Amino acid sequence: MRGNDSAFALSRLASSAMLRRLTTTTTPRTLIRRRLEAEVGRIPKQAPYRAALVYPSPYRVAMSSLGFQTAYRVIQSTPEWCCERVFHPDTENHGLEISERPISYEGERSLQEFSLIAFSVSYELELAGLIRILESSGIPALREQRGEDHPLVMAGGPLTFSNPSTLTPFVDAVLLGECEQELPEVLASMTQCRTREEILGAWAACAGLLVPGIDSRVEPQLLRADDQFLPAFGPIRTAETELSNMFLVEAERGCSRGCQYCVMRRSTNGGMRIVEPKRIFDCMPPDVQKVGLVGAAVSDHPRIVEIIDELVSRDCKVGLSSLRPDKLKEPFVAALSRAGYRTLTTALDGASERLRSEIDRRGNAEHYVKAAQFARKYGMDRLKLYLMIGLPGETDSDIDECSGFVTELSRIIPVSLGISPFCAKKNTPLDGMPFAGISRVQARLERLRTGLAGRAEIRPTSSKWAWVEHVLSQGGAEEGHAVLDALRRGGRFSDYRKSFLAIGHHPDQTGFEGVSMPNKRDADRLARLPVIRVQN
Repeated sequence: MRGNDSAFALSRLASSAMLRRLTTTTTPRTLIRRRLEAEVGRIPKQAPYRAALVYPSPYRVAMSSLGFQTAYRVIQSTPEWCCERVFHPDTENHGLEISERPISYEGERSLQEFSLIAFSVSYELELAGLIRILESSGIPALREQRGEDHPLVMAGGPLTFSNPSTLTPFVDAVLLGECEQELPEVLASMTQCRTREEILGAWAACAGLLVPGIDSRVEPQLLRADDQFLPAFGPIRTAETELSNMFLVEAERGCSRGCQYCVMRRSTNGGMRIVEPKRIFDCMPPDVQKVGLVGAAVSDHPRIVEIIDELVSRDCKVGLSSLRPDKLKEPFVAALSRAGYRTLTTALDGASERLRSEIDRRGNAEHYVKAAQFARKYGMDRLKLYLMIGLPGETDSDIDECSGFVTELSRIIPVSLGISPFCAKKNTPLDGMPFAGISRVQARLERLRTGLAGRAEIRPTSSKWAWVEHVLSQGGAEEGHAVLDALRRGGRFSDYRKSFLAIGHHPDQTGFEGVSMPNKRDADRLARLPVIRVQN
């Protein structure tokens, strides 16, 4: 588990072939009922007001999302409200034509039967799923084409910490930041208003709630829940997810580090907030056998070894997100081994020591060598490293240094590289940095493959779809409309390319040549709240 888009994309691709075999001969209702029977911890509820809680990616991804599960738990605990979950069909095709109307899991209802549709959106490429789900439900995707007879559409989730601008043509409101404290008030306002206009007016008065049709703020406030609402945890466990039968709980929220590419860096929403071990354990049901400790910097928790050892004493297997290389000291790796770890995973991020220094990543060669040695000493099978290529200022010599260094590590323990192209995000110091270009990324990948042939396993994400992600991460309402246009063309990459070319985006003419990193001393000043460009 890891909190960045690269790892998220890799996890989504890992088991798609198996899912296709499972679902091609199963009707949607049969599949829903089978999955409901396999779930543990669902919160049954009936209430006067009902929301559809929608995840625009497949079930197995959604149910491994702590944010989605938290929104579910919050709605189910809100007086007069309940929710039913809806998911994108089980496919990784970005241009999918949904053949049947999506229906909710709990009540097998269509989206038109709900008063509110609440989307949880994790990253940019899920905008296509959001549009497809609305249109296949008979609901106009564009906000301006909906009226009193249509449900209200809201979006929230991890994407709102960076750049939700591309969502604004399609949703009536965006809940920015952490939902635990504000979401019940947003729902309550719907029960107190009579018309769509009154509801939107009430929402526009809420801090942290962007209402594109009537709101002109360009730097709205990110919501920050009080510490009493921590930790977030996922009530539902099921085998049919990326994180099978795992109870998800926060060990901390935010981060104290300054990595220049990361949305959840120290300047975002108050930095790092530690959750006391007792609060973590108090959330756990007594029958839990697998625990996922979630957060942007879990390995920075000052009592992480103590937490792992307590979970092991309870016969729990443990998974952690975001293991930092400088924290992989021997006591920590030994604790991970006791918790059942067979693969030690951390981030290499930059291809060279120079690039890692420039992005303020605290991982040097010694940290990775020691991590490999400790992983081997404690019986682990593999070291897995996440790598970004296409960082500003990267050259072929950086790629060659990476090949040489990973070769050294592979002499200690087998190594896997999960590789993704760098995509600049809003609310980071690298906001505005160009994409390296599809051709350049593919050439760098080929150079890396040649340099590591027979020495390491390489699993790259698509450079083509990374370019699409980059355009959306830097874009606004116009790019959102371009996604709709691409889907109307068929939703293939070639369709996105045509639609983005029409508004001035070229996959290889990106201006990458000659760019360099911003000065690290200016990093916190450069990282600011996202500018929301609204097109009314």
